Amino acid sequence: MKKGLKRRIISLIMALSLLFGITSPAMALSNEELREAVEQAAHYMQNAVKNPQIGSIGGEWAVIGLARSGHKVPDEYYQNYYSVVEDYVEACKGELHKKKYTEYSRLIVALSSIGKDARNVAGYDLTYALGDYDKTIWQGLNGPIWALIALDTRNYPIPENKEAKTQATRQMYVDRILECQLSDGGWSLFGGTVYASEGDMVSDPDITGMALQALAKYQDQPAVAKATQEALDCMSKKQSAVGGFSSWGTANSESCVQIIVALCELGVPLDDPRFVKNRKTLLDNLMTFQLKDGSFLHTASGSGSNQMASEQAFYGIVAALRAAEGKNSLYRMSDAISVGEGEVVDLKKGEGLEGKHEDVKSMPIVAPGTTFEDIVFSPNISAIEALAARKIISGKSAEKFDPNANMTRAEFATIVTNGLGLSPEDTGVFKDVAASDWYAGFVGSANKYGIASGVGNGLFNPGGTITRQEAATMVANAAALCGLDTKMEDFAARDILAQFGDYVSVAAWARGPMAFCYREGILDDSVLNIEPKTCVTRAEIAQMLFNMLTVANLI
Repeated sequence: MKKGLKRRIISLIMALSLLFGITSPAMALSNEELREAVEQAAHYMQNAVKNPQIGSIGGEWAVIGLARSGHKVPDEYYQNYYSVVEDYVEACKGELHKKKYTEYSRLIVALSSIGKDARNVAGYDLTYALGDYDKTIWQGLNGPIWALIALDTRNYPIPENKEAKTQATRQMYVDRILECQLSDGGWSLFGGTVYASEGDMVSDPDITGMALQALAKYQDQPAVAKATQEALDCMSKKQSAVGGFSSWGTANSESCVQIIVALCELGVPLDDPRFVKNRKTLLDNLMTFQLKDGSFLHTASGSGSNQMASEQAFYGIVAALRAAEGKNSLYRMSDAISVGEGEVVDLKKGEGLEGKHEDVKSMPIVAPGTTFEDIVFSPNISAIEALAARKIISGKSAEKFDPNANMTRAEFATIVTNGLGLSPEDTGVFKDVAASDWYAGFVGSANKYGIASGVGNGLFNPGGTITRQEAATMVANAAALCGLDTKMEDFAARDILAQFGDYVSVAAWARGPMAFCYREGILDDSVLNIEPKTCVTRAEIAQMLFNMLTVANLI
């Protein structure tokens, strides 16, 4: 054979190999390495979300990931969550949201993952709302996508919704997704609808991945199978050279997760040649975002873990592990764990501890669904929303919480008094707190019950900011009122605080309370330094109070 012809044949083979993605095998994690990553992430999640609430962060996704991971979680964890769900649904009278019907879908998926029937939660059928076609699709493609995923987790029948203008069917939701497919083969949130903007004309990997997840069980329909292949081809072209994806111009872990889950739901191997770039699979890319503690970054250049990214990445690697081990996919929940009602205990959840002060009361949910637009990416969102739903804490306005602002002493006195259900009482003790001040009653009660003292000379300094050691002391005082044992011997406090590099800078009067807060998980002991004299933010105070109320069995 002539050398020129031989070179041309070799070149042709190489070109075909590049075209079909078979130049070399993918670098894939072993099942053991993947299981280790899942266990690490599960351990992080269980510690980060000790008391899951109703919400897109610190709630359903953490529960779903843990329930589907195979990680050993005490039944009590899920029982407590279900108790929270029942209280919330009852407070809402079954109406989770007037417009965002994904609120129903997300909760249905979580309940299915722990073996609960979403058709009977505190006497309400949470699937009922999804029988209303028009309201379900109102918020864009997320509506029909998650309605299908939720209903299919346990093959719930489509409920007959008597208030619906248009009674929904599964096929209507399937058809809605298909008719919104873009010309490039993928999907975007409002693409194909009257609300579409110019940016909605280009497919988004997050929405495309979710659409594929919803359509996975309908591959017997030719139109669905065709749309699926077009979407996979589109995503293959959009995948980056390092195996990941970008959304709105930024490479991130969440976009990668949605395609991973989609492939697993479809039964497509993660090392499918279409999704291997430079020997990097989607899973290889996702694992570059995981930190040593098991959490995940949002972007590769991120400065620290992101809770939203951590929760999504967690269930993403859980989906990958389930596929690798030949188990049901993430959303095929016929093999869901079964969580019982729990043993009868003397203390009912939310009713406080024995020994609490008789005036301390658990605050009920009175404003379900309260949230703020500036806490979406806050690691404290779950705590803020849980307190706001009970009117324990409020925002700077209806839309803004201002999570990074410092908290004044008057504001702290207000939220801790609200948190313990104490009645405001203006005691007139402090010269700088006038009876006409909005916080007078809260400062008076906080002082009367021994939670907050003045700064000397008959002054309270209501506009002054609170440092970390001051906040810890006041929270510990509140905890004692709730029946918690806050007493700490000097040597015990020193042993707890000695793990931090700057523990010697903690004031003598704050060492016991500070150690108590770390011991009970009210403060995060994974940080390197205490920074006792640093002013705490509104978000951090909300987290501390939420953690304390959880330990005190008041939430």
